[in-house]
Amino acid sequence: MVNKLLSLLILIPLNGFSQMYVGASEPVYVKNQVLYVTGNIDLASGSNIYLRNNSQLLQGTESSSSNSGTGILSVYQEGTSDNFEYNYWCSPVGILNATTGNSNFGVTLLNRPVNATDAVPANILPTGSYDGTALPLAIASNWIYKLTNAGSYSQWSFVGASSSIAPGEGFTMKGTSGSDPADPEGTGVANNNGTGGQRYDFRGRPNDGNILVPVAAGNAATLTGNPYPSALHLNAFLLDPSNSACTRVAYFWEQDKTVNSHYLSAYRGGYGTYSPGTLGSNGIYVPATFNSYNSDGSLNTTGTSSGLVIERKYSPIGQGFLINGNANGQVTFRNSHRVFYQEGGALSQFAKNSTDKALQTDQESSQISHIKINAIINNAFTRQLALAFMQEATDGIDPGIDALNMDDALPNDVSFWLENGKYVIQGINFDASKKVPIAVKADKACALKFYIPETVNFDSSQNVYLLDELDSSYHDIKNGSYEVNVAPGVYNDRFKIAFKSETLGTGEISKRNFIIYQDNQSRTLKALNPDHLKFRSFTLYDMTGKTVLNKKGILQQEVYNFSTATLSSGFYIVVFVTDENERISQKIIISNSGS
Repeated sequence: MVNKLLSLLILIPLNGFSQMYVGASEPVYVKNQVLYVTGNIDLASGSNIYLRNNSQLLQGTESSSSNSGTGILSVYQEGTSDNFEYNYWCSPVGILNATTGNSNFGVTLLNRPVNATDAVPANILPTGSYDGTALPLAIASNWIYKLTNAGSYSQWSFVGASSSIAPGEGFTMKGTSGSDPADPEGTGVANNNGTGGQRYDFRGRPNDGNILVPVAAGNAATLTGNPYPSALHLNAFLLDPSNSACTRVAYFWEQDKTVNSHYLSAYRGGYGTYSPGTLGSNGIYVPATFNSYNSDGSLNTTGTSSGLVIERKYSPIGQGFLINGNANGQVTFRNSHRVFYQEGGALSQFAKNSTDKALQTDQESSQISHIKINAIINNAFTRQLALAFMQEATDGIDPGIDALNMDDALPNDVSFWLENGKYVIQGINFDASKKVPIAVKADKACALKFYIPETVNFDSSQNVYLLDELDSSYHDIKNGSYEVNVAPGVYNDRFKIAFKSETLGTGEISKRNFIIYQDNQSRTLKALNPDHLKFRSFTLYDMTGKTVLNKKGILQQEVYNFSTATLSSGFYIVVFVTDENERISQKIIISNSGS
């Protein structure tokens, strides 16, 4: 057998196949190469194709799969070496049967590699057994779930050891504990469960062709992933014109590796977010909110940090992720979305421990112009946002660019405020006069620190400010930071990202002959407007930043009167906004007797 394997190893990288038949006595062994088959693959009973050392299988079928036979494709992938941490998966193979085409998957198809060609089926632990092990390889079926068109956590569907995972359906699985000294790929390092994570041997019929996944309107979440034994060009899948039923954004589960508990209440995790932007770009990724950052803006890799920022453009074999639906329908994975891009390259990482897999250069190195905005919340964790600058972007919601906040249940959080929704990535067509709203939610009194840790393809001379509408103050967060305390509440119109300072000084207020004062005798806030300026709105804030009065459409009046009879005595900030979006602000003192 060894001689047969070696001869095929030489031939395969040099030639593709229009169709491929593999006999029982003719195993195919592919090492560190791509095997390309234009048509179908027929695997005879007892036959094998082994993909080793980052090898991948690509097929050119343009519609449904016609792969057949009861022989197997064997391909490796490594998940986390931690029996408390979830990975999101999507299988590249299905069960063997007498029919033609793709088939369902179950964790009984997972194996422990012994050497380059041999493997031992994993032991599937029953429900109620929580901890998987590396040697012997034992998988805790208690944590195998899938999610389809869901709007809440309770809608996860238990799978366990059954083979009910359809092609293109993702599933959750926790890792293992212990060690396994096997070195099946001959690297000279024991790597079945080491720094590279727990290795699984997926054995079954290779998935191929069009794979349909249902989605539903209302941002319903579906767990899916790369369904092929090759890399998936995530941009090509998300931006495929036929996949308009989803929001064209992918979400990846991240979990704090320092929390060793199976209790949901103890988890520290969330969803990293990937927006492709354009087909040829490298996309934009922001990590989950539980990450913490150092004072210089770099990711904190000690203490309670979750791990590294992960590249997502090319999804490796087995990678699962969430998508959201914006219409009732389906999305389709196609062979045209597949690409030979080896994991560990500059733009392809699985959600696991880092490995020493071969690096390679990406030929499509277009970087979207954007800035990252960090908001440190109570010195405990950081919400990172990304503001992209693209000619394709509008001021509304743009699928494939604007990315919804999937962790909105956090008690304290910061997001972009776009069309009455909260987003972690937003794209705009750059205009220095624009102001981008930032929403802040505080369950309790909250300390915030805003700053910009990173800019990409962004004009180094362009200023970036955090505008605080409480006092119409502008703060340079590109070269410094802005720290502020907010009272409990929701602030959708207080903070904005701005690109030029437009603060009106006392001289301009006097020049405009606009007078604001508090008449405490009549308990009325008054504004005199002899020049008949046109105004959009009036807002009164208390000193914590909470909105206590707000009027829109106040238009043009010579005298404005606003009752303050129900307000407590104290300092307040008055903000008038003109039709030309200029802001006139002033501090006042309300003194209501008996309050």
